[in-house]
Amino acid sequence: MMGKPITGRSFGGCVRYVVNKPEAKILSAEGVRMQNANAMIQDFNMQRKMRPELGKAVGHQVLSWSKEDLLKLSDDIMVERAKEYMEKVGIRTTQYVIVRHSDRDHPHLHIVYNRVDNNGKTISDKNNFAKNVKACKEITLKYGYHIGEGKDLVNRQSLQGREKVRYELYDAIKADMKTATNWKQLEGQLARQGITIAYKFRSGTNEVQGISFEKGNIKMKGSAIDRSLSFVRIDANLNRNQQVQQYHAAREANQPLVANQLRESIRESVQAEYSHNPGTGKGILEVLLEPQFVAGPPDPMGDADIARRKRKKHEAEHSRSQGISR
Repeated sequence: MMGKPITGRSFGGCVRYVVNKPEAKILSAEGVRMQNANAMIQDFNMQRKMRPELGKAVGHQVLSWSKEDLLKLSDDIMVERAKEYMEKVGIRTTQYVIVRHSDRDHPHLHIVYNRVDNNGKTISDKNNFAKNVKACKEITLKYGYHIGEGKDLVNRQSLQGREKVRYELYDAIKADMKTATNWKQLEGQLARQGITIAYKFRSGTNEVQGISFEKGNIKMKGSAIDRSLSFVRIDANLNRNQQVQQYHAAREANQPLVANQLRESIRESVQAEYSHNPGTGKGILEVLLEPQFVAGPPDPMGDADIARRKRKKHEAEHSRSQGISR
């Protein structure tokens, strides 16, 4: 299950889009009349008057499942999951409507809720993204829903607007990160595709604190495009690319000591990446032998050979420490 939290200013536009869409099905509502969109809009707007200074009073959540989960999701079960989700992210004691849409292959629903609760208090939107990810992960694991295999399986042709640009940025950055070895190279490669990079510096220093990408009139933080596209993660990837190039250059120059040192550094970098993101890390030979980096014949020494040599070296050192000569 995946969620997409949105906040807005107009109940009119949001409710009409969700409720009046062809094949939309109202599954549940609380505190608003269900007969039509206009009645709902009136009820939402009446309650928001308790906090007239709150500009973005419209809460909108999109919950989506994989098409593999379709048989597990009756209307009643989807309502149960939506309510469980709302409880986990702190949407409580307020008006809402839950509407199921059938315009896509995968099952999904929309929750429109009032950020002004029944007591006139504001429902916070702080850390919405993190709360959303945590809640979706917990519900997915609890009920055994299908876990998607990442952005590579998303149907790009069905995307529109900001989400379409987000995936265009993701695809372009990911592709160019495979060959770039420094930020200047990456900037140049992206610029040829109409994408610019903006750096955020720590106040009063030259230390980069964050990064954003811009295409057309849309600008997004790297981590908002994908967690793997934060400044720190991209920088680590570029440094590793540079080390891989140096590794192959050392092999061609017949400098085994330098090559082995670089190999160990790359290994540590890959292991660090894997420890932060289980399931995404690559084996050291996968990295070293990626087509864009191979500058010579494949390395004949595999991980098993390295482990065997280290074990023999350790045994020899241990024997010497015990006073045993061989």
